[in-house]
Amino acid sequence: MDTSPHLARAQWMSLLAQADPAELAAAMDAFAPPADTAWLRPAQTGLYMLRGRMGGTGPQFNFGEVTVTRCSVQVGERIGHAWVRGSQTRHAELAAFADALMQDPEQAPRLRQQVIEPLRRSLDERREEASRKAAASKVEFFTVVRGE
Repeated sequence: MDTSPHLARAQWMSLLAQADPAELAAAMDAFAPPADTAWLRPAQTGLYMLRGRMGGTGPQFNFGEVTVTRCSVQVGERIGHAWVRGSQTRHAELAAFADALMQDPEQAPRLRQQVIEPLRRSLDERREEASRKAAASKVEFFTVVRGE
């Protein structure tokens, strides 16, 4: 993980958003919300328009819509945000709560060890498994040229 605080936050927020919701819930069981927790934006589900470009440089076009759930929570002086794909409100709430706790220098090391790193390993394993499945279905094409 990068040492830049802003890049590090973007990395853990991405990891929390991509985490399996059941794994995130199990990992966050040890972290109870403190009494000064306030939901600034309760979990809301909506649509987000995906945009694309032909060849990466052409004119923009609407590619399609994706369902997202967003949430914001304040824990003490820290504010945590989350945007997750899909409509699972609990996933967004846990991700926002974890984001707020990761900003606390006292909570961050414990949370990194008990939540972030196990989720990172799990995500890496899922990606590796998907790569193995894709590699197993790879087909090599060749052309036979008639000699004259």
